[in-house]
Amino acid sequence: MSLINTKKEWLAKAIGIINADFNRSSDTHLIKVDLPCFSGVSLYLKDESTHPTGSLKHRLARSLFLYGLCNGLINQDSTIIESSSGSTAISEAYFARLLGLRFIAVVPKSTASEKIKQIEFYGGECCKVEPSEIYIRAQQLATELNGHYMDQFTNAERATDWRGNNNIADSIFAQMALEPHKIPSWIVVSAGTGGTSATIGRYLRYNPELHLHTQLAVVDPDNSVFYDYFQHRDVTLTSGKGSRIEGIGRPRVEPSFLPDVIDQMIHVPDAASIATMRWLESILGRKCGGSTGTNVYGALKLIAQMIKNKQQGSVVSMICDSGERYLNTYYNDEWVAQQRLDLAPYTQQLEQFIKTGELS
Repeated sequence: MSLINTKKEWLAKAIGIINADFNRSSDTHLIKVDLPCFSGVSLYLKDESTHPTGSLKHRLARSLFLYGLCNGLINQDSTIIESSSGSTAISEAYFARLLGLRFIAVVPKSTASEKIKQIEFYGGECCKVEPSEIYIRAQQLATELNGHYMDQFTNAERATDWRGNNNIADSIFAQMALEPHKIPSWIVVSAGTGGTSATIGRYLRYNPELHLHTQLAVVDPDNSVFYDYFQHRDVTLTSGKGSRIEGIGRPRVEPSFLPDVIDQMIHVPDAASIATMRWLESILGRKCGGSTGTNVYGALKLIAQMIKNKQQGSVVSMICDSGERYLNTYYNDEWVAQQRLDLAPYTQQLEQFIKTGELS
């Protein structure tokens, strides 16, 4: 058998393995959050933590592997390298193990130990560096090892089929079909690569009847440049600090972040994200990650505005990952104090919101 045929057979087998994983994974649940103050407005959270690797990034990792395979960038001898704050690396390590490929994650030194353990559980290796060095070191490793740098921050928006095919936008609208307000007034997401917001924003424009009624809001944490970039379109913006909310916010403008498909951006302080994440446990009876707190705080601000304006409708956001990954950080009072974060004002806001529907 020729070398070419051997490579083609491996590729066919690799794609078959990834598609089989997709076929085994039923769609993630859409949870309706019921609170007394939601008069005429409904909140739904798409629970992406139920993916096999426990986060929204499972979708991205699957897309990035298929993109690399079908573009001839990944073969049976490839070492896969990624720069990641954790969740994408966990999911990519999972898929690399499925294909029998070596995987190395270049992660910030501050990455939660629970995430490091998960990467290693799936057979991945971790290279810890300063946040500002993750891109350069990942590219260096790819060159040194003749490997493939996945580069999620460049390829996220182009690797996913935004027209449909059960992407996250397609899934949201299919699951909302039997709800009282089946076409959401708002979809609220956070941005790490910008891939999810790009997928949803493009999907809305591809379906004009949805675009007319649904707006896309993107929430952004402290130490991230996305909010300012959305306002001023200065691609040279940088931040000297990395985001404390793992998985979202970036210190530079990433190529996959597409501001023109977004209707509104909301800056969410880190203390608000963490307070909301903790508050949400009392509502759902389970722990969620910090980026979920960012999402929900932004969603609640929009709901409060709808209630004030006497509008009815639905708002959809998502649970990005489980809070069990952050027991030593966001759920640790000592860590919060070390970060000099005061959660009390936001906790009071949320308690007021439950009673009055106001969030100020």
